[in-house]
Amino acid sequence: MTGILFSKLLAIFIAAAMGWFVGHMRWLGKAGGETDPARVLSNLAFYLFVPALMFRTTARVDFQTLPWLTIAAFFAPVVLALLGVYLWQRSRRPDNPAVPAVRSITACFGNTLQVGVPLVAGVFGEDGLAVHITIVSLHALTLLSLATVLVESDLARHHASGASLLSTLGVTMRNTIIHPVVLPVLAGFAWNLTGLALPRVLDEVLQMLGSAVVPLCLVLIGMSLSYYGWPRAWRDMMGLLAVKLLLLPALVLVVAHWVFGLSGLGLAVIVMMAALPPGSNAMMFSQRYRTLEQEASGAVVVATLLFAVTAPLWLAIPVWLGR
Repeated sequence: MTGILFSKLLAIFIAAAMGWFVGHMRWLGKAGGETDPARVLSNLAFYLFVPALMFRTTARVDFQTLPWLTIAAFFAPVVLALLGVYLWQRSRRPDNPAVPAVRSITACFGNTLQVGVPLVAGVFGEDGLAVHITIVSLHALTLLSLATVLVESDLARHHASGASLLSTLGVTMRNTIIHPVVLPVLAGFAWNLTGLALPRVLDEVLQMLGSAVVPLCLVLIGMSLSYYGWPRAWRDMMGLLAVKLLLLPALVLVVAHWVFGLSGLGLAVIVMMAALPPGSNAMMFSQRYRTLEQEASGAVVVATLLFAVTAPLWLAIPVWLGR
């Protein structure tokens, strides 16, 4: 496990460092304005690559064969934690209405691909990877869609102060549905309901575009740190990381084991998934709404470092419970 974890984390840091170097040298241009290179690349990912990934995933998933008990045991506490962080941040009455949703996704969205897939494959084998991939197929669909609904409703209320409730609801619905995350998901569900397979050429195009999300986002982490610098409020960021690396896996462990009755491989895999550091989608989400870019980028890097320390703990506890 140590060798797999080290090599994967090192690869992430090297990719981010390359992005930082490109940003530091200003090879793609200077920061600021609508032509900010980091923002342009983030928009490219959010408007093209992520929608392709979302649509293909939703259109191809076989809902009849999914292990719904394991899925519920993972998503119930994770969604609860996301809403909890969101409400906690809203209670602080931030000036920027997008702050609660951005911080909630940073605290709850794990790096299930770059770190999760090789780690689970190396530690739990093919059986564990099958469970992991099942959760991954619904991970971004669930959490990004929920965060989108929250942030768009907050933005609609903020910009429509004094407007009627019906008008505010209309703006919220429109901005939530006509969105680069939610719309491809709905379109994918619609295609899935037809029972038709994706045409081969379309499937290959979507797969090619979707595969660009991971490397682009890793480079963007480094570029964002170069352009925007490290967060000024480390206390807030470390609080989110405590939720992600400690509180969230503990919550999944308690709910999955003592409420849903899971044990063994399924329990170990979903606890490990909950313990993963924040994924690059959190940074991309912050850039989409131009909110806390420094904090989100810094959180991904710092949490990935700390994960090397916390991972053995969350690998050991489910094994100990299974004895």
